[in-house]
Amino acid sequence: MKNIKSLLLLLSLLISTSVWAQSPNKMSYQAVIRDTDSKLVTSQVISMQISILQGEAPGTVVYVETQTPTTNINGLVSIEIGTGASSDKFGDIDWSSGPYFIKTETDPAGNNDYTITGISQLLSVPYALHANTADSIVGGISITETDPIFGTSIANGITAADTTNWNNHTVDTDTKLDSTGIANLGYVAGGITSEVDGSITNEIQQLATNGDTIFISAGNYIVLPGLSNIGSLVELAVQQRLDDGETPFDIYNSDITLLDSLYGKTYQGGLLFYLNTSNGTGLLAAPSDQGDIQWAPWACSFDEITGADGITIGTGAQNTIYIIDDQCTTLDMAADLCANLTLGSYSDWFLPSKDELYQMYLKIGLGNTLPSGNVGGFSYGKYWSSTEDSAYSAWALDFYEGNQISYGKGNPIYVRAVRTF
Repeated sequence: MKNIKSLLLLLSLLISTSVWAQSPNKMSYQAVIRDTDSKLVTSQVISMQISILQGEAPGTVVYVETQTPTTNINGLVSIEIGTGASSDKFGDIDWSSGPYFIKTETDPAGNNDYTITGISQLLSVPYALHANTADSIVGGISITETDPIFGTSIANGITAADTTNWNNHTVDTDTKLDSTGIANLGYVAGGITSEVDGSITNEIQQLATNGDTIFISAGNYIVLPGLSNIGSLVELAVQQRLDDGETPFDIYNSDITLLDSLYGKTYQGGLLFYLNTSNGTGLLAAPSDQGDIQWAPWACSFDEITGADGITIGTGAQNTIYIIDDQCTTLDMAADLCANLTLGSYSDWFLPSKDELYQMYLKIGLGNTLPSGNVGGFSYGKYWSSTEDSAYSAWALDFYEGNQISYGKGNPIYVRAVRTF
């Protein structure tokens, strides 16, 4: 590479005020780089250090930054002073305290070994940066307002004391103001004390709703179109949110009033009928009864199964395991039908415990008092739980009357599997 003894710098400073509220805190700078043979230094990374000097050349350094631009095919570098690497703030320069000079130091090899230096004075153009702000006027300013409209306005009466009182008021404006608070602001407070028709209460109306109608106590009413369909729209929205990947717990936490709307919704292969609102776990029922003929015996009569006596929510799965492990020879018993079930790629179904079965009856069965009613399509008959009562009987639930009864194990009745999520 040729030994570069000097660089011919063509300096072009472009300063412009922004069309926005203030000028940009930067200046455009361009230079053409040539070697000693007047050949352009093209398409090459160079190092530059730019300094703003105050007062004279050389003077006090008020700003320094470094940049590593690349020359173009014409040997031209274009940078914006104020955007380079610096510990100084370009916007802190007081352009009113000039004159100012710009000092450029260049290393054409890009190694920060600056060998070429140039200093030029900044003339009037850069001071557009300063023109964006107003200087304080020595000695203050006195203006006499002669506008007759202003003279008759409320603003003309505002004094320095008024401004001080407003900035230091003690009324909490984040809360509702009572009459005392309003008085503290300098206003006369108080309720309506007289009325042209002689009554200060007859404008107060009581509102009541019935279906899609709002009634006013004075005797009028208004019908809101489509209000009667809001319930069904909410139900559709909840199912769509589940289909889109939200969990029942997510939906509950977003709005706890949607809890009842979750029951009976399709989720992970079943119908949701129980949600633990503390940890987000829950129970799902199979969409239909199990078994080829839809009913089955509980297990072998006269065979007491140790451990299959869990009653509460969360014990049905273990009850089912104990029943299966007992190796009862009765074919197609209720626990078997549930444990061997696969629905929607889920194979962890089990026979519900006594309390789990009752929740199913209340939330999606014939005991459901919500508009959704018997979502699970349950039959008017008895259903097995996995909770054993004795060697001869286990707990069942009559879905027609809602009674929990101890029923003989050998009797075939309805079976509905459940699973947890």
